Amino acid sequence: MAYDEALADRIRGLVAGERGITEKKMFGGLAFLVNGNMSVAASGQGGLLVRVDPDESDALVEQAGVETMVMRGRAMTGWLRVETDAVRTKRQLSAWVDRGVSYAQSLPPKT
Repeated sequence: MAYDEALADRIRGLVAGERGITEKKMFGGLAFLVNGNMSVAASGQGGLLVRVDPDESDALVEQAGVETMVMRGRAMTGWLRVETDAVRTKRQLSAWVDRGVSYAQSLPPKT
């Protein structure tokens, strides 16, 4: 499955004013990086991938449509998969994009 281009456009609109944003095709989707750190992505499996503070992961997966990202059978703490239905509105999507961008901004820049 290819990533949802409409979702990528919606994300792009929300991060347009942020400094240090780049786009990169990753994991079959389109990731938005902040100073080289992935913040959020339109997933190739549908929905959204969001990088969050690992200490907040357990609380965040309690929300409907949110689960820990699993890669090669391993749960990735600090990486969440958010279903499409949970980001239908601008308000819903904005909350997740803001969370991912804020966390990525807190990380040291990658060169």
